[in-house]
Amino acid sequence: MSISRRDFITVSAAALAVPTTATALPTRPNSVRVEGNRFEPWIEVDSLAIQHNVRAIAARVGNRPILAVVKNNAYGLGLTTVGPILDRCDEIVELAVVKVDQALALRAAGVTKPILLMGHFDEEIGGGLAEHGISLAPFTDEAIRVLPLVAQRTDREISVHLYLDTGMSRLGLGYERAVPWIEQIARLDRVRVKGTFSGLTEADDFDPEQLRRLLDVAHQAERRGLDLGSLHLASSHALYHRPECFLDMVRPGLVLYGAHPAGAQEAGRAELRPAFRLRARVVRVERLEPGDSVSYGRNYVAERPTWIATLPVGHADGYPREAVNGCEVLVGDRTYPVIGAVSASHTILELGPEATVQVGDVATLLGPDSPEVHPNTVAERAEISVYDVLMHLSAGLPKVIADGSF
Repeated sequence: MSISRRDFITVSAAALAVPTTATALPTRPNSVRVEGNRFEPWIEVDSLAIQHNVRAIAARVGNRPILAVVKNNAYGLGLTTVGPILDRCDEIVELAVVKVDQALALRAAGVTKPILLMGHFDEEIGGGLAEHGISLAPFTDEAIRVLPLVAQRTDREISVHLYLDTGMSRLGLGYERAVPWIEQIARLDRVRVKGTFSGLTEADDFDPEQLRRLLDVAHQAERRGLDLGSLHLASSHALYHRPECFLDMVRPGLVLYGAHPAGAQEAGRAELRPAFRLRARVVRVERLEPGDSVSYGRNYVAERPTWIATLPVGHADGYPREAVNGCEVLVGDRTYPVIGAVSASHTILELGPEATVQVGDVATLLGPDSPEVHPNTVAERAEISVYDVLMHLSAGLPKVIADGSF
């Protein structure tokens, strides 16, 4: 039996239906309480840290409205865990995703604020989304034909953010031919332009040109009496490196969760708190004798009697393979180096000449509790992007919502 895209909208929304009250948040899909001696890894999400980061961003951008990007499972922290937390922040006016099921999941999780789909749609998908009050981001010539068809499928006014390509060459209508396109969309019935935006390449020598191109379109449109709504261009990188790109609204992602773009911390500008912890309990403590090795490839061979500890978390859970290149893990009030090889489901720590941890102790692989496990530190030592540190966290990891008092 085949299923139409419109059926997909309906089925997906029903399948994603979950409780919407704040007290029900820990029981949402992948949001569970970690009690007793659970040994499998989990993610703790600190709602107070997220709220702090939102306030810090608002202060940095002169209290401009914030369009919060929660794409890619809220950067690994859990879409239906983080979405309702952001929904309660007054500074945030809208949430943005790039996939249809993400938009529907936010609605099903109780998010009441506007949601923007920054991805492709047709009349069936667009109509289903509009019925759930989800804004669309047209970026093709075909949108002039599709948007009226979307309007016919719903009794709502359709809200759109016009997506322009100013040099990223990923999505968006080319800026050089945008004004006639905007003029045609402005004539459509029951279509309201809430905003116009583009994405930066984050190349220092090219971002100013992208800003110039977007503003040139805006000035041409203004001369023709066209309303572009709120202009937005600034992502997390621009928040700390391109204040001239703040415009009417900002569109951060990474910084909401307490990691910072490269260079922001060094400049003393990133007043953020990591809003999550990746944790697991120690499942094995063992002593190695000289000549004993650890994990695949025998990359670590004990030179003297040495205690090690095994954690049931690995690269399949999102902890980077490259963590063996200098990363540490916090257990109690001490950090221990990662050794051997990070396998799919296990990470091994070198304790030293004494067994200073025991089975059941909680280990923090990522989080705010020590500089060594800060997401940016892990990224630097592993020589990977901090975006990968967050976004590669497994969507299947249980999430725990906390209020900052872990």
